[in-house]
Amino acid sequence: MKNYHTKPVHILLVEDNEGDIVLTKEAFEECQVKTKISVAKNGQQALDFLYKKGIFTEVQKPDLILLDINIPIYSGHEVLEKIKNDPNLKTIPVIMLTTSSNNKDINKAYENYCNSYVEKPLNINDFLSAILKIEQFWLQLTTLADYNENKN
Repeated sequence: MKNYHTKPVHILLVEDNEGDIVLTKEAFEECQVKTKISVAKNGQQALDFLYKKGIFTEVQKPDLILLDINIPIYSGHEVLEKIKNDPNLKTIPVIMLTTSSNNKDINKAYENYCNSYVEKPLNINDFLSAILKIEQFWLQLTTLADYNENKN
């Protein structure tokens, strides 16, 4: 598959589990598309990042968001709802990347307009495979909007 990205794809990973953060970063390092991964470890940090508040005033808008449901302060559902109800953020693709296989969580995520719902595999090799598939679909096959086009 041809790589259409001339600069790294900026991914906001919203995850509180340090092991999953490390695994996700390592998996994307193995991918064909260059990525820049920013991490928010709770819902408040995610919103501060997206609204450029506090220590995040100089960050660029992410091209893609990987969002866990079970995070502190604001849940992934609450963060998703804020993103998809904000005209400046709602076009950013949000992939719910979570261990929850609960139908209520899945339905609620899609009702709040998540772009994809991926259950985190518990096996490390399966987890790495899932990240590779996310990369193949969202970063190789799909054309993402360029939110930072005329900015340095």
